[in-house]
Amino acid sequence: MRDDDVLAAVRALAPALRERAAEAEDLRRLPDASVGELEAAGFFRLLRPRAYGGLAADPALFYAAVHEIAKACGSTGWAASVLGVHPWYVAQFDPRAQEEVWGADESARICSSHAPTGKVTAVDGGFRLSGRWHFSAGCDHARWALLGGLVADGEGNPVDMLTFLVPSADYRVDDVWDTVGLRGSGSNDIVVEDAFVPAHRALGYGPVTVLRCPGHDVHPEPLYRLPYAAVFTTAISTAMVGIAEGAHEDQVTAARARLRTAPGRRTAEDPFAQVRIARAAGEIDAARLQLARNMAELYAVARAGAEIPRELRARARRDQALATERAITAVDLLMENAGRGPLRTGDDVLQRAWRDLHTGRGQAANDVERALVLYAQDALGMDVHDPML
Repeated sequence: MRDDDVLAAVRALAPALRERAAEAEDLRRLPDASVGELEAAGFFRLLRPRAYGGLAADPALFYAAVHEIAKACGSTGWAASVLGVHPWYVAQFDPRAQEEVWGADESARICSSHAPTGKVTAVDGGFRLSGRWHFSAGCDHARWALLGGLVADGEGNPVDMLTFLVPSADYRVDDVWDTVGLRGSGSNDIVVEDAFVPAHRALGYGPVTVLRCPGHDVHPEPLYRLPYAAVFTTAISTAMVGIAEGAHEDQVTAARARLRTAPGRRTAEDPFAQVRIARAAGEIDAARLQLARNMAELYAVARAGAEIPRELRARARRDQALATERAITAVDLLMENAGRGPLRTGDDVLQRAWRDLHTGRGQAANDVERALVLYAQDALGMDVHDPML
């Protein structure tokens, strides 16, 4: 399978994913059929290493596929973006951990919950984990979980932030996801009760940030020399921009036929409606173009084997957060344009997009002010130390 074939296959799936959007909301997780079709299309292979049957593709193809999925169904786009980006992250781990994940099953999927909400205790040979981790999108369809945790010194002071790779046999999924938006993403809780994690299945944020990870010794592809903060956050921002574009396309089609009751003419003839449609399109285009530009520049530097400039990292983080803000602004404009229809409960594309985007805004990576402060501090010559840069 060629990389481009995957994108074509994903685009062909869009009508079916769109048709199942309401089903995903009712189930509060991705329908099995949707996950199976994305698997068959090769979507989950895009960022997986070639050594394990993946494509190690140009990240632009992965983000284009996420965009198409999210246009069709926001919840599916969100969960697929997260499940799809995790093979890239696992490729950073010790080769022994990668073999445990993919050695017997190259199609094994990985979910995550990075906030360090559980308890971590260092023991001989590794760590013991206990606790509850929240908001793990797509976890019902995963066999492994990436869980964040703080390691403390003898006095209880945190000294390191690590990500632990845990098999599904060592955790359970608690079905608690019942939300206003992204209802179909299945972002349930992961519960661990005193599980042992060997040291080779733990990876610190330090090596990830400076791009010196154990997996680099076995995967020569430039894809794996990109910053985590850019790769992961761009995945979820791309999903949000895709949601906004799907809503925009739906509303442009609807506006051509809809009547405005007050002036008694079609919405398409209302100049104020036209302005909102144009402004929304501009916000979406700006978000998408900035995301694409930054990732293309990052990938070009990685392919050249050069060190990625700090200012490029900061700009990518800035634009990723602004992309989420622009997506929300676009859909808010469309809601102003749509009259009373989307206010009714039911299967409405714009209403679902509005709910999904405002829910997605709550993800820590989409904290716009935090990202802008990091960018400004770097631009002003301040010494910035942050794992999300």
